[in-house]
Amino acid sequence: MSGEEAAAPPAPAEQAPPAEQQAAGGGDAPPAEPQYRALVLSGFGGYEKVKVQVRRGEPSPRPGELAVRVRACGLNFADLLARQGLYDRLPPPPVSPGMECAGTVLALGEGVTGRQVGDKVMVLAKAGLWQEVVTVPANQTYPMPDGMSFEEAAAFLVNYITAYMILFDFGNLRPNQSVLIHMAAGGVGTAAIQLCKTVENVTIFGTASASKHDALRESGVAHPIDYRSMDYVEEVRKISPKGVDVVLDPLGGSDTSKAFNLLKPMGKLITYGVANLLTGQKKNLMAMAKTWWNQFSINALQLLHLNKAVCGYNLGYMDEEFELIGGVVAKLVSLYNQGKVKPKIDSVWPFEQVADAMRQMQEKKNVGKVILVPELPKEEPKKEEN
Repeated sequence: MSGEEAAAPPAPAEQAPPAEQQAAGGGDAPPAEPQYRALVLSGFGGYEKVKVQVRRGEPSPRPGELAVRVRACGLNFADLLARQGLYDRLPPPPVSPGMECAGTVLALGEGVTGRQVGDKVMVLAKAGLWQEVVTVPANQTYPMPDGMSFEEAAAFLVNYITAYMILFDFGNLRPNQSVLIHMAAGGVGTAAIQLCKTVENVTIFGTASASKHDALRESGVAHPIDYRSMDYVEEVRKISPKGVDVVLDPLGGSDTSKAFNLLKPMGKLITYGVANLLTGQKKNLMAMAKTWWNQFSINALQLLHLNKAVCGYNLGYMDEEFELIGGVVAKLVSLYNQGKVKPKIDSVWPFEQVADAMRQMQEKKNVGKVILVPELPKEEPKKEEN
């Protein structure tokens, strides 16, 4: 799975003591302990299962860890699956979700080098990052590039690592090739489009609802396709009868078979999710059965005769690949610094509106990344003109 679907690597951020709701009615004295807010998944189900809770205590990083004051969090497709109990990398509820965030270092554990209090960092974790304060292993953090906002940093790691490794490590994308990107207006799709443009003369096909096609064309998609009203296989073949060189498949089920059949000789299919499982707020057993029944299957002998490749990608299962992931992040930061990639932010939502943020993504209204923040920045008062 991917940024649309998959989690980021390493272990979950350390969970604070059990969540405690603020006492209603107030009291005479302020709380004795520091407090911070966290988004907590209380059980599997609809949007209402994720709510703000108040936690007590202050971060105390252990050896090798950092405490981070979170300024922005990324919402990924896997978080939607996790809410429904469809993502096995999430610890059991009650748990704070969240696979990526950005913020400033508050405290260093013993033995931590290369980071200082006040540093701006991007963070990857299996879960636990939708909180105002998190404690994470230092090797799950990456320095933010100069000039990058916290919102951009929270939109960077999961989607761009996923898109980069799919296109270049598995897809071996080269000049004059063609790529089909599903969910092209989402986080991974946006990252993949930008990365395709770093290679000369790549033709991009992208599926998305019709309302997003102008934005896709502006971003570099030569052939936007409305998957809701058109057969995307037919549309691709009208333009490129032999098919495409690379297909990025976050859908699963019957769409994986269609993707394989669209490949040219020596083409590559990279499957990285099962978005077709998500059909509503809650788990849909019929959709699960349909996706499982239609799941693509092929044996080695068939691949031998067809001259095609099938790859599977799930960032969440590279828990210990710190060196590998770190190398990819370094390349992506270099591309950011050169102005070749830049996260596209669809919308920013305060923690209290997490349900609206999830709905924005699940109903596929977003163009780019959906971001959560502990609180929206206060607007500067307008100066009166004399």
